[in-house]
Amino acid sequence: MALILKKAIQNIQLQLPCWQRSFHATASLDKCRSGRYRPTLKRTRPLTYEMANKPHQLAHRKSWNAWNTSNVEGGPRSSEIAVEDEFIRRFMSGTWHNIFLSELCIKRHHNIIRIVGIIKQNLAARKLYFLIGYTQEFLSYWLQSPVKLELQSVSNPEDVIFKYI
Repeated sequence: MALILKKAIQNIQLQLPCWQRSFHATASLDKCRSGRYRPTLKRTRPLTYEMANKPHQLAHRKSWNAWNTSNVEGGPRSSEIAVEDEFIRRFMSGTWHNIFLSELCIKRHHNIIRIVGIIKQNLAARKLYFLIGYTQEFLSYWLQSPVKLELQSVSNPEDVIFKYI
């Protein structure tokens, strides 16, 4: 009886491939492609300084785009701050549509959130001041902490380009 039961289990195991465990010994590719831009044939793709640095050079040549101390071990609200940073970036890209020439840098110092970036100089002063006030008020209300915008304007967008690839 036991021999018949053992053969039945072996037949079931042969029919169901999910019961078998396999060991794969292929070589790992170790290709890091994220954060790298592919060059064009005629070198027409413009890159800013932040885009020109590869991810493994991040801590050596430039600093991070989000500064906060909640990511240290035991830091409070680390996941909430990451979500807030993503919310800030999306809000700014929607409100300041096609105005920013560089990436946003979000700096948190105690209770103050500072948003830094480079914008085009083709906006009227009235519209610029309205957008600054609107952004600061809404983000301060939603994030429950004071928000400051520190913007630099460039008359020629070509000035932001670091190199062409």
